[in-house]
Amino acid sequence: MSTAEDLIHILHQAAGHENGGSESPDSLLHYYKRVRQQSLRLCNNLETEDYELQADVFVSPIKWHLAHTSWFFETFILKNMADYSVFHPQFEYLFNSYYNAVGQQYPRDKRGLMSRPTVQEVKAYRRHVDHKLLSLLSGDGPELTEQQQELLVLGLNHEQQHQELMLTDLKYCLSFNPLYPIYSQANFPEGQSPDQDGEYQLPKLEFIEFGGGIYNFGLKHKTSGIDFGFDNETPRHQNMVQDFRLANRLVTNQEYCAFIDAGGYQDPQHWLADGWAWVQQNNITGPLYWHTESQNNGQQRYEFRLTGYGKLHPNQPVTHISFYEANAYASWAGKRLPTEYEWEVASKKREIKGTFVESESFHPLQVISSTSEIKEPYPDDGMKQLFGDCWQWTQSTYSPYPGFKTPEGAVGEYNGKFMCNQMVLRGGSSAPPKDHVRSTYRNFFYPQDRWQFTGIRLAEDV
Repeated sequence: MSTAEDLIHILHQAAGHENGGSESPDSLLHYYKRVRQQSLRLCNNLETEDYELQADVFVSPIKWHLAHTSWFFETFILKNMADYSVFHPQFEYLFNSYYNAVGQQYPRDKRGLMSRPTVQEVKAYRRHVDHKLLSLLSGDGPELTEQQQELLVLGLNHEQQHQELMLTDLKYCLSFNPLYPIYSQANFPEGQSPDQDGEYQLPKLEFIEFGGGIYNFGLKHKTSGIDFGFDNETPRHQNMVQDFRLANRLVTNQEYCAFIDAGGYQDPQHWLADGWAWVQQNNITGPLYWHTESQNNGQQRYEFRLTGYGKLHPNQPVTHISFYEANAYASWAGKRLPTEYEWEVASKKREIKGTFVESESFHPLQVISSTSEIKEPYPDDGMKQLFGDCWQWTQSTYSPYPGFKTPEGAVGEYNGKFMCNQMVLRGGSSAPPKDHVRSTYRNFFYPQDRWQFTGIRLAEDV
């Protein structure tokens, strides 16, 4: 069997669940199967050649993502069981990402050179790991300890992170192909296609005020159900926030075009020194994946999407921009970026809704002006796009919360050692699944990074 659908079938079959199983939707078994199946579904439209692409050191091939997420379960759970046989002794080295406590790692910049193991061997590796874990989760063998269950939940959230990376890494790699390959046919809702711009009214950009005070931030570290959180979201603590205002929606392509047309990339006054140097050294003139073509009636902007190359939609959120660009735009607009604490205050007690991977748009969508869709007990103040669509840059540096302690063992390397020289982003994007996003989630990237679906929400002082 070779296709992703074949492997999804095997996920059901491996532990005697030929018809998908009768386990509770809230069970760990169901959760495991659902997450593992999603990784394979993302590969349904890929050709073998697509699995091997690595256009730069910061992206990885699809094949590597599929193997590494299985490596995580094998390394931290299965290898500690007496009756487990490793699939291949060299896989610990080939598919270790950055866990120095586990051992040496194959050079990251050479992952795209690994034609072997083949795609089929990597899929066989997934089957091997799935068969063992599905058997254990189905009660065939020793019951997983509480610590092993926590590692399993961590591994599933880790795999959801890699599902997002599979899409964003592949998009970056495909963008170098002048044929502009289509990963998936567009599945835009009515009125959201670039050819239908202006059909739906865009809410006016307004600023909503939030009261200052002492708030609780973060969460207690639990690894089950909706209370799961990565270590960098802990511990729960208090912090003082001043009164502030936050924009009711994300900045759009059209609004960002005004910044470009006003000479924003040629005027250093709104740029941080590092950002201006980055613009000059890399000849940056606009967001990643944007292209300008000359036509009879002037210049027309286009962008490359996972759904193909097409005209820029003016009302969709601007995306694939760096922190430097987001900060410069905010300065040009007479505003600023929010802190991560301000963003979390605004997100409290709100429904998780927005454009996620389930939409199959594979791109952030326009917010539509309408009567409030948020029902009690959620706030009804006009705030849109807090979750999904684009990861929102904040002005907060990625550092540990007060009282943060790195967990013991190799898993302690998960987040803590990256708390330097990066910026915090909040809210999720159109690439991760909905149940992976929460108000306390802290994403982090270097200020020049823009291959993720990153965008802008403005803030201002009261």
